[in-house]
Amino acid sequence: MNFKVVIPARYASTRLPGKPLLDIAGKPMVIRVAEQAAKSGANEIVIATDFEKICHIAAQHDIKAVMTRIDHTSGTDRIAEVAGKLNWADIDIVVNVQGDEPLIEPILIQEVAQHLANSTEAVMATACHAIHDEAALLNPNVVKVVIDANSNALYFSRAPIPYPRDDTYKNNIQAYRHIGIYAYRVGFLKKYAQLSTTELEKIESLEQLRVLHHGYKIVVTTTNNAPASGVDTQEDLDYVRSLFLV
Repeated sequence: MNFKVVIPARYASTRLPGKPLLDIAGKPMVIRVAEQAAKSGANEIVIATDFEKICHIAAQHDIKAVMTRIDHTSGTDRIAEVAGKLNWADIDIVVNVQGDEPLIEPILIQEVAQHLANSTEAVMATACHAIHDEAALLNPNVVKVVIDANSNALYFSRAPIPYPRDDTYKNNIQAYRHIGIYAYRVGFLKKYAQLSTTELEKIESLEQLRVLHHGYKIVVTTTNNAPASGVDTQEDLDYVRSLFLV
């Protein structure tokens, strides 16, 4: 199976300004992400950015980078622009690896790409893993997903879903945390760029709800290769830096 990885690296960040270029043991964070992606077996790795310095640094590490518009509302829109600029074929599979996950497991990238390749009806693939504690279930920063019998997503939410109305289920609920990694076929990426945004997407602040709203299927792989948390705060950054120094 051949697949590509695109790493969206938007320079602006409210909590951590210049996040893609923050140093982790001598290398910028986005380079650490690209190095992990390279271990997945992808046949092409591309950083998609809106900041020229990121392109220069990628070149210094022999990693391809593409300049994209600054006004994209989501990483998927940015990846669609890259696919168009590089003239990728409609059947090509592209995995969106977030630029703030330097600890992502390469096997997870491969799993998501393979799951999409195996699906005849889904236009996207993503991943989830089981939630085992109530705090995570109730945390709005932990996105949950409900899947059907064919492993297709029914809904994504920041709310606790499924919600155990009766006491019978409160201590025996099967819930899944969504992992923010996506695989797409390039043909669908072109369509995605033309899809209108939706109220659900805005309310939950979850771009994948646009796909479900317009009637497309997202297949979800349930994995044991859950990534460590991404880098969103200074505390996260300090933790990741400590791991690289071991």
